[in-house]
Amino acid sequence: MGTVFSLDVRGGEPAAVHAALDEAVAGLHRVDEVFSTYREGSQISRLARGALTVDACAPEVAEVLELAAEAERVSDGWFSTSYQGRLDPTGIVKGWAVERAARRVAAAGASGVSVNGGGDVQLLGTPGAGRPWRVGVSDPLRPGGLAAVVSAAGAAELAVATSGSAERGAHIVDPRTGRSAVTDLVAVTVVAPRLTWADCWATAAFAMGSREGLRWLESLDGVEGLLVTAGDEVRCTGGLAGWLG
Repeated sequence: MGTVFSLDVRGGEPAAVHAALDEAVAGLHRVDEVFSTYREGSQISRLARGALTVDACAPEVAEVLELAAEAERVSDGWFSTSYQGRLDPTGIVKGWAVERAARRVAAAGASGVSVNGGGDVQLLGTPGAGRPWRVGVSDPLRPGGLAAVVSAAGAAELAVATSGSAERGAHIVDPRTGRSAVTDLVAVTVVAPRLTWADCWATAAFAMGSREGLRWLESLDGVEGLLVTAGDEVRCTGGLAGWLG
């Protein structure tokens, strides 16, 4: 998936947790093989060319495409799996894969799990008694600085996802035009229980721009957001302060 993954696991029976870690890492490699749009022989590339049907693909393909269809519905089309007229579910795959890896390890008995995929993080449980997971949100306009610190205190599960142009340039596409999104934003960070959705909502809100993106994020249950504009203005949803610390 063209990025670095890290896993931080606490508690549990060591042998069971190590086995689950091996499975989780193998699962991430498998996702890359199945969903990579850079591999001509991947199932998603063959599906996009019409050389394969969904029924002939691994079950995960149908699962991801169903989730993507839901994301497109909820975002009123601002999230899309179509890129230049070709199937491309990249915008949902990473978040879904990271969340799945985290849940696989937690199911083996770990008391705390943090999986980070290229800066997007799924948190489950806690790192220790009385200690919450904490995630620093990079400041898109000040390299090396933090725009905020998110605390998972009081949450059994929490995800933090950021979309923007600060590190990767203009890579987010406006699905209405098929071209790079014209927006006043440089970054959107979304906090929600599940990374599958947090990742999608951050991408969609970024494409919408600060005004519409903030309004839309406010309408979603259990979702908070932090939006940074190119003019160094920070806009937050009403409940975000409850997750900062």
